[in-house]
Amino acid sequence: MADAPDQALDGKGMLCPMPVVKTNKTLEKMEVGQILEMTATDPGALPDMEAWARQTEHKLLVAEFIPECEIGGAATFLEYAADANVSLFI
Repeated sequence: MADAPDQALDGKGMLCPMPVVKTNKTLEKMEVGQILEMTATDPGALPDMEAWARQTEHKLLVAEFIPECEIGGAATFLEYAADANVSLFI
């Protein structure tokens, strides 16, 4: 895993597009180079966040599926580096 995150975002229970929207809004408030850890239970969060990272030029440090999550067994844990000044408007 990468360095410890500077901030965490709980996206559990959110459905598309909210994990992307909340991640984008949170990163806008963070300093360049800081790391955000976002956790989501939406099965579409992993491909959505990978696409979002490509579109915004934010760096996706780690994206992994954790089947042992306490909520329904399907959680996606993602970390992002706020290293770009590009925003995605949804």
